[in-house]
Amino acid sequence: MGFLYRKLVRRLLFNFNPELVHDAVIKGASAAQNIRFVNSLVGLMARAKDLPLTVAGMKLRNPIGLAAGFDKNCEAARFLAGLGFGFLELGTVTLRPQPGNPKPRLFRLRDDKAIINRMGFNNAGAWDAARSLERLLPLPVPVGISIGKNADCSMENAPGNYLEALKIMYPFGDYFAVNISSPNTLQLRSLHGGEKLRRLVEPMMDFAAGQKRVRPFFVKIAPDLEASELEAASALAVRMGFGLIATNTTVSRASVPERWKTYEGGLSGRPLRELSNEMLSRAAGLVKGRVPLIGSGGVFDGATALEKFKLGADLVQVYSGLVYEGPFLVKEILEYLDRRRWQPRHNTLCIKQN
Repeated sequence: MGFLYRKLVRRLLFNFNPELVHDAVIKGASAAQNIRFVNSLVGLMARAKDLPLTVAGMKLRNPIGLAAGFDKNCEAARFLAGLGFGFLELGTVTLRPQPGNPKPRLFRLRDDKAIINRMGFNNAGAWDAARSLERLLPLPVPVGISIGKNADCSMENAPGNYLEALKIMYPFGDYFAVNISSPNTLQLRSLHGGEKLRRLVEPMMDFAAGQKRVRPFFVKIAPDLEASELEAASALAVRMGFGLIATNTTVSRASVPERWKTYEGGLSGRPLRELSNEMLSRAAGLVKGRVPLIGSGGVFDGATALEKFKLGADLVQVYSGLVYEGPFLVKEILEYLDRRRWQPRHNTLCIKQN
C-alpha cells in the first residue's frame, strides 16, 4: 500500500499547493472519522504488531508517534489514531486564535524529501481545540498537546500566555509539549535560556501538580542550539522532571540546494536528520536516562527510526516522512522494528513530579 501511495497518490497530490493539500487532507480525515466503517477499514489496513512500552507513566501500544503541526486544531485525531500510531501530538495550540504568517508559507523540496514551513502557529485557539477533543475523546492512544505562544504576546508575558492555554487544554491531554523552538515566532527560541525556561515551565508544572491527575511535560528543543543552551535545558529537565523532544525544524540551509537558501522558515525532512540526530545524541549524554527523550527529525523508514532509538530516544515521532511515504509509514516502521527484535530502552521510565 505504501508503494501505491508513493507511485500514484503522492504524484497526484504534489501537483497542488502544499497548504491546500494539507488542509484538504485534515478536513477529509475529520469527516471520515465519523464513519465507523471507514475507521475500521483504515485501522485494519494500518495495523501492525504491538510493541508495548510505558514511558512517562503512559502505556503505549508502540513507540511511534505523530509530531505536532500535522493536526493543529485537534480535529482529526480519531482518524489519525487509526493509522497505527502509538501516540499523537496535536497542535501547536495557542491561547487565542491566530492566522499565522502571510502565504505562501509551506514549500516542498521534492528532490530532497524535505519541507520548509513558516506557518507561524496558525490555529483556531485553545477553546476551539478543546471543543474538538471533547467530541473525539476518548481515543485508543495517548494524546499529547503542543502549546505555543501567541505572536502578539511579549516575551515578558509568555509564561502567563502558555499557562492560560494549558489550563484550557489540560483535561484533554495525556502529556503536554512546550514548544519554544519554532523559528517562525519572533524571539521564541530565546526561551531556551535556563532561567527563562524555568520561568516558563515552572508555573505549568505547578498547575499540573495541583490537579487530580498529574500529566507529564516535554520541552521541544531546536536543532540549532549552542552547546551551553542545550546543557542548560538538559540540566533543567533533570532538575524539574520534564522530558525533551529533539528536535524541531532547523533554520540551517547547509544541506539543501542553493535555490532554497533564501526561503525563510523551518526546514524538516531528510536534510534535518543528521542535525537532529546530533542534538538527540548530545541530549542523551547529558540527561543520562533520567528523563525521557523523544526523537524527531528525518524519520522516513524503519532504519531511520531505529537510528533514533540507538542514539537514546525512548519514543520517535514522524511528520515529513508521513507526507512523503504515506499513511502506512507507521506500519512499515513497526514491521521493521519487529524484524530487528527491537526492545524498549526504559520500559517503565516515568517523569518525576514536584
